[in-house]
Formats: sequence, C-alpha cells, structure tokens
Amino acid sequence: MDQKSQILALRDIASQINSGGDLQTVLQHLIVAACRHAHWSLGSIMGIDAAHGYAYVIVRYDPTLIERQLPDRWELATSPSLIALQRNEPVYIRDARESVEFPGYRKEAFERDYRTVVVMPMNCKDAEGRPMVLSVISRQITEVSEDDLAFLGAIIHMGAIAVEREHRLEVQKLAAQRLERALQAHTSLLEHVLSDGAVAPLSAMVGMMLPNPTVVVDFTSNQVIAGRPPNALYDEASWHEAAATTLARPLMKAARDAIERGTTDAASLFFDDGAQRFKISARIQPLTVDNHLVGALIIFPTSREFSDLDLLMLDSAKFALSVQMMRSFIRFRFETRTQTELFFEIVEARWRNAGDVAQRAQRLGLNFSVPQQMIVVDFPDKTKAFGGASVDVEHTLARIMQQASLQANFIAIDGGVVCLVPHDASKRQERTVKLTRRIAEELGRYFDEPPVVVAGNRCAALSDYPASWERCSRMIRIGRSFGLTGAVSAQDFGPLPMLVAASEAGDVRNFVQESVGAIAEHDRENGTPYLETLSTYLQQGCRSQACADTMGLHVTTLRYRLARIQELFGVDVETPEKRFAVELAIRLHGVIDNRVSAQK
Repeated sequence: MDQKSQILALRDIASQINSGGDLQTVLQHLIVAACRHAHWSLGSIMGIDAAHGYAYVIVRYDPTLIERQLPDRWELATSPSLIALQRNEPVYIRDARESVEFPGYRKEAFERDYRTVVVMPMNCKDAEGRPMVLSVISRQITEVSEDDLAFLGAIIHMGAIAVEREHRLEVQKLAAQRLERALQAHTSLLEHVLSDGAVAPLSAMVGMMLPNPTVVVDFTSNQVIAGRPPNALYDEASWHEAAATTLARPLMKAARDAIERGTTDAASLFFDDGAQRFKISARIQPLTVDNHLVGALIIFPTSREFSDLDLLMLDSAKFALSVQMMRSFIRFRFETRTQTELFFEIVEARWRNAGDVAQRAQRLGLNFSVPQQMIVVDFPDKTKAFGGASVDVEHTLARIMQQASLQANFIAIDGGVVCLVPHDASKRQERTVKLTRRIAEELGRYFDEPPVVVAGNRCAALSDYPASWERCSRMIRIGRSFGLTGAVSAQDFGPLPMLVAASEAGDVRNFVQESVGAIAEHDRENGTPYLETLSTYLQQGCRSQACADTMGLHVTTLRYRLARIQELFGVDVETPEKRFAVELAIRLHGVIDNRVSAQK
C-alpha cells in the first residue's frame, strides 16, 4: 500500500472508530478497521488480567466464522500478550503452526487454519481497568515490515484515543448520574421534611444515600436509629436490635461527649452489649438549628473516602435531619410550655373557672377529675441548666411508667419534672415508694448524680393540688438543705425538720435564740459543754446520777455544771412546761444548726 492509500485508509479508519456507540462498539470498529485496511484475515482485542493469569477476548473479527464455541480466555503462560505488554512492543509470530514458544496458538492455528500472528500493545485499558492488546492473524504466511507495523500502530493509536475518550465520557456520565441521584435524594429529603414525616424513615433514606454505615441519634425523642452494621460482628437485624436496646444509651452518650469535646472528626467509641466488647472509630456530625443541638449523625468508616458529591449529600442529610428534629423539639417545647402554664395556674390557685381548666386540660391530654398524686423530680444542680434534658427525661420516665403499667402525664418545670400518676390507695404506698426509687435510680444513671424525688398526697379536686405542691416543694428544700438525694419522704426527716421548713425558720429561730442561743454561743466561744450537759440531763429525766453515768462524770461535777448554767443563763427546768420548752429548743437548735452546715 502506497503512502497516499495509507493516509486515505487512516481517514476512513478514524471515521469508523469515531462513528459513535459505547466502548464495546468502539473496540469492534477498531478491530474491523485494523483487519480490513491492513489486510489481515482475523483479529481480536483482549484484556489482560495478569493477577489471575488470563487474557480475555473482548471483541473478535472473523468474517468466515463457523458457528462453534471458541475459547474466550487464554492462559498467559501460552500467550504472547503478556510479552507484548511487558516489552511494550509488537510480538511477531511468522508461522504459528511451527511455533514452539506459544503452544496455544500452534494448536488453534491448525483448528482455525491460520499462519501469521501479530500481537501489539494498545496502551489503554478496558472497562474493567485491564490493559489491552490487539492481535491480527493471516491465513497465509505473511512477511511483516516496519512500515506495516507502523501503519498498524497508527490504527491502534487512533483506537486508543477513542477508548480514552469513551472512558472520560463514561466518567462524566456516571458523575452526571450521581449528581442527578444526589439532587433527587435532596428533593426527596426536603419533600419528606415538608410533609412532616417521621425521623425514622428519613434516617433510612439518609442511610441509603451515604456510602458509609450510619446511626442517627435524635435527642428530641431520645431515639437511636441504626443503618447498616459498621463491622462483621453484627448482621443487619442484630445491629438494629442492639442499637435500639443495649447500645442506645452508649451511642447517645458517645455522641454528646464527642460534640462537647469537639472531637467529631475522629471519635473513638467503646461499646459493650453484654455479649461482646469492641472499639470503633467514627465521625460524629452534630445536628443543630440556630446553634441548638437536636441530634447527631454517626458515620462509621469504610475503605472508600468521601467524594465532593458525598459531602454535598451529607450536608443535605444533616440539614433535613436537623429541620425534622427541630420541628419535633419545637412541638415538644410548645406542648410542654402550655402544660406547665396550666399546671402552675392550678398549684398557685390562680384559676377561677373549674370548667375552663377541665377543657384546657383535656386538650392537653391531662385529667384533673380523677384522684392523682404528683411525683416531683428535682434535677441535680449541675444539670438544671442543660438544654433539652427534659426531653430525654420524659422518655426515660415514660419507659419506667410503661414497665409499671401506669398511665402518667409529665409536666416540665424549671429544673425538674412533675409526674401525675393515679393515686396509690394502699396504706403504705408500696407502689409509689418503689416507683420513686426506680425513678431516682434511672435518672441517677442518666445524670451521673441522683435527683431528689418526692411524692405528694392524694389530689381528688383542683383545690388539693396547691397543698400537695407546697408539701413536695418543702420536702425538696429540706432534702437539699440536709444534703439528701434520691427518693425522699417525710419519714426520712421526722417532725422537727418539717416544722422548721413549714415556719420558714423565722419564729422558730427567735424561740431557739431566746431559749438556748446564749448557751450555744458561750460553748462556741469558750469550748464549754453546757448545752450538751443540759440536753443529756433532760434526756435522762432530770436524774443526776443517770446523767453523770451517761456522760462519764462524777455527780458533783454534773451538779456544778447545772448550777453554772442556772447562774449564767437563768435556765429553769424545775416544772414540766419549762423542761419541755428547753428540750424542744435544744432539738430545734440541732435541726437548724445541721441545716446551716449542709447549706455551707
């Protein structure tokens, strides 16, 4: 073929190769053009899988092909393809029937009636990323010159350009498809949020969008929603069950701790579900609206890195989850605030029309027409200012009530929560005692410090609630002043602390000061035991010998002390009325003194 004919042939070849279609079509056009214009009888393009030791036929050209099954892969050990790739130069087999180096070709040369073979590297890869070679075959022995190889190389080079173009087009096509899916997913997320859907199906959509296993933590509903399992320790069903039960609290705590510490990009999570312990790293993305934390998205690692498109989808997912959770949180806050306002109207006796109260209560799911009693939970001081804690607390309390088979309403108050439960009619209030202890234990684990939990009296009418509320508030004040936590009842104090709290200690303090204040002050300043001596003397029924024995004193010493008390302070315990007054003053002094010490 002269030079002009070759140039015209190359022009036709370029037109054929670029006539359109996918990668498979381009390769088919390439092998047809190479055989026809370079005058070869047969040809094929093969992908080389060196890792597994095979060359796979991708396309063939054989115009005289008889209908029969031909091998579509060759062992590289018997193929010149690997040599062509390794040397990056053509392999020329003048007569395949006489070749001892490539026995596979020798056998097929007789079966398919061919002689000369040329195998050339293509310097491009197939759809699976395997390097390719082009082989052409002649039925007669053909002498191949350098010009023939150069012409064939030019054809292959044009084909390689077309192949690379198809690869780029495929990449762009896939990117466009992924972008379209991302936009569709973003639209679906927004439609779900705008339709006021639930967080659980929204979380499932997010799990399908992102390439990594995820867990959605919803602080507004105290809910953990798991996607795909993060490791081989769980299948999907067991992972969902563990995340919703044994691992729910650790996942929520880990999310809160990581966000508070600011270690959201590389957090290490430690889990123990009772059957196995494991550690796993994760990215924890906070879900916020107007700087208010409403949840978290936990993303577990995979071998694949996040692409820019994945990050775009992540932003969409975070936005949709945040908006959905904030909607739930605002709804909760509104309902809670409305319930709280009505509750305080009742306990502060600011209501005027009982019918109006009953109607408002009914709209809010409350019922004050049946006997109830309130259980008041006072949060620990360090957690009273924690935003959104009442949301989590409500769901914890709801679970406790459900386990106790009780219908209850929960009303958020400043620094605590009120549970309205059916009145316990038993004499010893066994159910209420167990319930308050359980609440204190569960919330103690949640807060890392027990709250104060108290139960009120029976409330059968609206007028009963103020007194019960005052009683609960008084017990909480006394408990705090004495450093008590957990479930607290009036029996834990006795009558004197209740008396002090009931009188707000004003008149009581004056009485104590006038009765024994001077003695207590003298003892503090001089180290004398006069108040202790007087207290023991009264406890022993004003019997000198019994008092002296109890204090380990000689009776003469005791009488001297009593005389000094009478001389210095004018205390008279000769009559029963005076003895009672002095003994009461001493006991009240002990209560007030202990209360002041606890407050310090």
